[in-house]
Amino acid sequence: MITRRLILAGAAALAFTTSASADDWKAKYPELTFAVVPAENASGVTERWAPFMSYLSKELGVKVTLRIANDYAAVIEGQRAGNIHIASYGSASFARARLTGVKTDAFANDINADGSTGYYSVFFVKASSAYKKIDDLKGKNLGLVDPNSTSGNNVPRFELDKMGIPDADTYFSKVVFTGSHENAMLALAQGTVDVAANQWTTDDDSTLAQMLTKGMLKNADGSAMKKDDFRIIHKSAPIINGPYAYNADLPDDAKAAIAKAFFDAPAKDKAAFDRLQDGQKKGFHHATTKDWDGTIDLIKFVDALRKKKAS
Repeated sequence: MITRRLILAGAAALAFTTSASADDWKAKYPELTFAVVPAENASGVTERWAPFMSYLSKELGVKVTLRIANDYAAVIEGQRAGNIHIASYGSASFARARLTGVKTDAFANDINADGSTGYYSVFFVKASSAYKKIDDLKGKNLGLVDPNSTSGNNVPRFELDKMGIPDADTYFSKVVFTGSHENAMLALAQGTVDVAANQWTTDDDSTLAQMLTKGMLKNADGSAMKKDDFRIIHKSAPIINGPYAYNADLPDDAKAAIAKAFFDAPAKDKAAFDRLQDGQKKGFHHATTKDWDGTIDLIKFVDALRKKKAS
C-alpha cells in the first residue's frame, strides 16, 4: 500500500538525487578560469572585473578566477587546451578560435545603453591635424591594436581594401601593433602614430570615452585632453558585439548555470555589473555561436589579403 509517508520519502529522495546531479560538475570543476584581453592597463582590468568574479563565484558555488591574457591568441590557445573555461572574446578572435577548431560556444554578448548589440571600427586622428580622410594619410603612421582584434585590425584592413588600399603596410609609412585599444589611443595622443584604429559605439561608449573619463590622455603641457581633441575620419559598418563563450566540453549543467548567472547579474549584483561595464551597457543579450558566422567570412577575407601579400 502506498502511503503518504512513502510518497514524501520518495519525493525527498528524488530532490536529493536531482540536487546531487546538478552539483556533480562542481566536483569536477572546483575552480573556473575566466579570461579577458586587456583593452586597458592590467590594474584597470582587475579593478573592473574583480567584483564580477566575486559575484560569479557566489552564484556558481565554485571559485571563478580572472586571467588577464597577454593577447587574443593566448585566450584562443587557452580555450583550446581546456585551461580557460569562460572567455570574453572580440568578434574576430572568436571567429579565429572557431576556424582553428577550438571547442567554444557563445552564450551572450553585451547590450548597449541604447538597446543595440553592435559597435563600429573607426579611424581616429587628432583634431588639430590636417587629416580629414584616409587619402590624406598616405606615407604616415598607422596604429593598430592586435592581429586578432576585430575593430583594431581585421575590420580596418577590410575597410581600407574597400577604399582601394589592399596593402596597408605599403600605403602607410609604418603600421604598428600597439597591443591594446588604450595603447593605440595613447600612441595617437603622443604623436607616435598619425591615425589609430579603435572601437566606438557612441561618443559616451568607447575606449576613448573611458580614457578621457580617467584622465589618461594628456596634451604636451600636461593638461587633460577632451573629446573635441580627436576626430573620427572613417566609420565601418556595424559589428556585432563580441561574445562571452564557455568551453564546449563543460557539462550542460555548468553551462546553464554560467549563462543564468550572467543574465541575472544586472538585477542580482547591480554594483558589480555597473563596475564591469563602466555604466556603458545595460545587460547581457542571449546569443548563439552562429551569430558570428558572418565574422568568419571577414577573417577569411583578411587571411586571403595576407596570403596575397606574401605570394
